[in-house]
Amino acid sequence: MHQAPVVIVGSGIAGLWTALHAAPLPVVLLAGNSLGGDSSTGWAQGGIAAALGEDDSPALHAEDTVAAGAGLADEAAAWLLAEAAPDEIRALEDLGVSFDRLADGRWALSREAAHSRARVARVGGDRAGQAILDALTAAARATTHIEIREGWFGRGLLQRGNHGCRGVLAQDTSGNRQEIPARASVVATGGLGGLYATTTNPAGNRGQALAWAARLGAFIRDPEFVQFHPTAIDIGRDPAPLATEALRGDGAVLVDRHGRRFMPDFHPDAELAPRDVVARAVHQQVQSGSGAFLDAVGAVGEQFPGRFPTVFDSCMAAGIDPRVQPIPVAPAEHYHMGGVATDSDGFSEIPGLYVIGEAGCTGVHGANRLASNSLLDALVTGGRAARRIRDTESNLHLARGPAEKPEPALSGRPMRELRQAMTRHAGVERSAEGLESLVELIGAMTAEHGPADALVAARFVAAGALLREESRGAHARVDFPGQTAPVTHTELNLERLEQMLPSERRKRGAA
Repeated sequence: MHQAPVVIVGSGIAGLWTALHAAPLPVVLLAGNSLGGDSSTGWAQGGIAAALGEDDSPALHAEDTVAAGAGLADEAAAWLLAEAAPDEIRALEDLGVSFDRLADGRWALSREAAHSRARVARVGGDRAGQAILDALTAAARATTHIEIREGWFGRGLLQRGNHGCRGVLAQDTSGNRQEIPARASVVATGGLGGLYATTTNPAGNRGQALAWAARLGAFIRDPEFVQFHPTAIDIGRDPAPLATEALRGDGAVLVDRHGRRFMPDFHPDAELAPRDVVARAVHQQVQSGSGAFLDAVGAVGEQFPGRFPTVFDSCMAAGIDPRVQPIPVAPAEHYHMGGVATDSDGFSEIPGLYVIGEAGCTGVHGANRLASNSLLDALVTGGRAARRIRDTESNLHLARGPAEKPEPALSGRPMRELRQAMTRHAGVERSAEGLESLVELIGAMTAEHGPADALVAARFVAAGALLREESRGAHARVDFPGQTAPVTHTELNLERLEQMLPSERRKRGAA
């Protein structure tokens, strides 16, 4: 009898790692335009965090992860992540990823913000993401259990009755659609940076997973927690290139346009403070007109081309020589800590549906992801998801359901309007007034253009940010600057979204 495949949408680190670990089950991998080409994995510069140093331990790594999460990180998930990290690094090395080593063979590790130890394994200074992606794509092409479909995209999920996912709706670049029944459906479509005017993510990452899963009844957890990288290179490119955090780990400092170092005014750890602190400081510098620049002249100088070649090339292409001049920087949307609510295996509680990587939310990152835990999360959750799928019998693909039709896509002027509004009102700093106007705009755009995936995802972010009347981690409300107790997670589905937002607006109007 024909064995239904595991269908995976997305070919970044999360999708590829899951596909490789799903063997011997057959896998159909929807790779977008090209295998790995549409993912943000290849753009990741810093590396992967793991307790590989002699002065380090998984316990310390877990403690730093929980501390960075500002009260919302799931401690059990953090321990699981940290315990698994060293073996994941070694598994990648076995696939051919040449992590940086010292002359004596020990790991060459860097320290990044909010880490108590140097524990970030890098490749070629700032080329970890591309090196990992190259190794994973080569491994996927060499295996026989994975059918790679380049030129094919996910456009939605197939519903099974009242509760369940029976497969994926796929579409190729010519507009041809196909329903693919699946033993299990794995969504690894990345984050939602494409909803913001300034982002370090591919423009096509627009929170599709949130919309698709929510339509099947899944909950969206903590959608308001959007991380902004403090040092995107401010040269007007879309997406914005990064100046990796490893630069600050190696001694680069943030200065204003007069050369004055400003981070000591904001936090005792200065440039190595948690990302949310540094992002807000840089944002305020830019907004005030003082400007923000990353000065690596003294720390790196003439060694720039060899130590940080990706950053060096981006700067030189814009006419900036980081060997002798500071790099203009500004915050940019970088990572979504929220996402489709899952357990540590990536299971969404919707039978047949797994969501992994940045698209899912196990709770491990809490309100603020610890630097270089993102690729690690994709590896650990992807491997666990694959093992659970292998061990779970499923006949979901045999179920019947309605013929699926994708929601209309948002593009052109409306998409630009949404991105600008998200940056303005759901960006580094938020307020009730701005968020309410954003909710109204999304409602008006939905009435005009239909419930496009981008609008559904944006509405979850705006709703979560409006309902969380405190500042915590990456979520900063200028009208609620303090933290509240008890600490709670935001859990929203489409039904609750429809019920809660109008009542919140009426309550505010009567106040």
